[in-house]
Amino acid sequence: MRILLQQKESGLYFKDVGSWDPDPIEAMDFLSSTAAIDFCVANKISRVQIVLKFEEQHCDIVFPLHLQADGSRKSL
Repeated sequence: MRILLQQKESGLYFKDVGSWDPDPIEAMDFLSSTAAIDFCVANKISRVQIVLKFEEQHCDIVFPLHLQADGSRKSL
């Protein structure tokens, strides 16, 4: 399983700071979902979701992140 960040609107995957790619194989793989969330907060990245990517695409799990425009977490 890989843990990826994906832009909600475009479907592009996070590759590196300022770089997004349509190919999930090129995307940065985070060690944990917590690490991905912390990275978004630290780098003020919003409008993304976490994708748990499995070999079988139909098994992928998507978790929308609720971050403010400045990248901080929203209170629920």
